[in-house]
Amino acid sequence: MKRSGLSICCALLFVFGLASFAGAASYPSRNIEMVIPMLAGSAGDITGRMLAEELKKEIKGNVIVTNKPGGSFTLGTDVVARAKKDGYTIAYANSPAIVYAKALDPKSVPYDPFKDFDPLGVHVYFPQAIVVKSDSQWKTFKDLAEYAKQNPGALRCANPGATSASTFVLELVQSAAGIKVIQVPTKGGQQVPLSVLGGHTEMAVGAISVFANHVQNGDLRILLMTRKLPGFAGVPIMTDLGYKENTPSGWFGLYGPAGLPEEVKKVLVPAIKKAVESPVMKPKLEKLFYVVDYKSPEEQIKEAREEYETVSAIAKKLGIQK
Repeated sequence: MKRSGLSICCALLFVFGLASFAGAASYPSRNIEMVIPMLAGSAGDITGRMLAEELKKEIKGNVIVTNKPGGSFTLGTDVVARAKKDGYTIAYANSPAIVYAKALDPKSVPYDPFKDFDPLGVHVYFPQAIVVKSDSQWKTFKDLAEYAKQNPGALRCANPGATSASTFVLELVQSAAGIKVIQVPTKGGQQVPLSVLGGHTEMAVGAISVFANHVQNGDLRILLMTRKLPGFAGVPIMTDLGYKENTPSGWFGLYGPAGLPEEVKKVLVPAIKKAVESPVMKPKLEKLFYVVDYKSPEEQIKEAREEYETVSAIAKKLGIQK
């Protein structure tokens, strides 16, 4: 009887093991939902959908995009933190959702960005820019800074949200230049440049990609940016103007809820790497003024932690952490 019982147990373990292996081997067996915590049509939505299309080819399955904006990008990101840990719900999150929201307003973020997610790879970096209308009186950043010093509180600056990477960039620029402007949060996307174009603000800060068309059309002028780009060779970064340090650029990366099965990650991670480095997609993104620079999950978590520690320390020093 004991031998018979042992045999039955071994058989059951073998069967369940085979079932588990079969389930992992067949991943994905249904649609994968990619949650984009941004507005449809926003910069992150565009790049996320481009990546989803390439990812479909690599995994030979379907990737459905769902937009869940709100909470300075934390609403949709939190949905993924709480999702089933089976690899069928992933987030196309940005640095504000993972780094800046927690560093600038810790109480507003319901998840721990370093405990509640499994990183799956960085997609692109998006340089930030400060812009004004092309017919404004400020031709250079120096002109703008001098005006701001002589007229404290006279300049209004549109930004994508209170805990965005762009807002932090502006805080660093204000601190370095010794100026103070009135920040006007928007819902992101094209609302940022439209605020300047419509005369609601005198300047704006945000990803270069949301300003690029308006700059090329001659409606906006970039005064300062966070990273050199071939298409804007004459635009300075902070160190070009004599400041000690440059300001950071934002990024987009993929995340799953913490605890994804290794079998799932063995499918997703290499597929994401191939999709990011696709010779089809990379040139398209570069034309939109993104920097395609894939980072592995290990590099992703290391860079995010370092960025969080830096941002948090500076935020405390500047008195802007809530």
